[in-house]
Amino acid sequence: MLKILSAELRKIFLRGRTYIGFAAVAVIVLGVELAIWLEGSKMLNFVTNDLQRYFFLDGRPINGFLTTYMVLNALWVHVPFLVALVTGDLLSGEAAAGTFRLILTRSAGRGKVALAKFLAGLVYVYLLIALMAALSLGLGYVFFGSGDLIVLKKTINIIPPDDVLWRFAGAFAFGALSMTTVAALSFLFSTMADNSIGPILGTVAVIIVCTIFSSLNFGFFKVLRPFLFTTHMTGWRLFFDFEPSWEVVLRSACILLAHILLFLGISLWRFKTKDILT
Repeated sequence: MLKILSAELRKIFLRGRTYIGFAAVAVIVLGVELAIWLEGSKMLNFVTNDLQRYFFLDGRPINGFLTTYMVLNALWVHVPFLVALVTGDLLSGEAAAGTFRLILTRSAGRGKVALAKFLAGLVYVYLLIALMAALSLGLGYVFFGSGDLIVLKKTINIIPPDDVLWRFAGAFAFGALSMTTVAALSFLFSTMADNSIGPILGTVAVIIVCTIFSSLNFGFFKVLRPFLFTTHMTGWRLFFDFEPSWEVVLRSACILLAHILLFLGISLWRFKTKDILT
């Protein structure tokens, strides 16, 4: 199993498209940091204009923690596409290249091959998120320093510096679980296609449709909404409540995990029963 996983990792990191995701994350983080550097004061004054009528904001409201929080809000919209770009190609790419039979004759079985490919895809996903965390926190601290994190939600949460890092750790970990769900979905589509375009576009389309359904809170959609994985992908924001509701965090995590197991289970069954013609 380890040999298969090692071989799959080499395949992933020898492909040029793998590094598109890393480059995109770096460019977006740098772009957000630069925008805040140039226009951060104007933006903060606009957002907190009403607040400043009654309170005086002292210290460094624009700091590395605030920029990291803004990067999180900006990037989670785009990260699913970067994930699908690689994980959607894990099996469909072999079909397009006509190398399935060669791989299966040299391995211990279809199940192990599929599982090794999925685990290799997760390594890519987690490295992508680790880069996102390191760049946003590291560059944010270098450019803006530290300070209280001001989070504007239904309430105004002011989180002191010594209470912030564990929240970001939890948020990025929850984000990794969300992106694992996306990876499992694109991997499922990859078992059904003979090229990578279909799984990538299919994953993005499903996420868009489910996101729209998640935003509709009436009638049938109100009943459906709690069961959609897209409803819970933004659960990382719960870590920035003044007192996070761990019950809600756990429930969202369990629903995402259930989707991962469902998508992966169907993928393994589909791949084991699939006719391999190339």
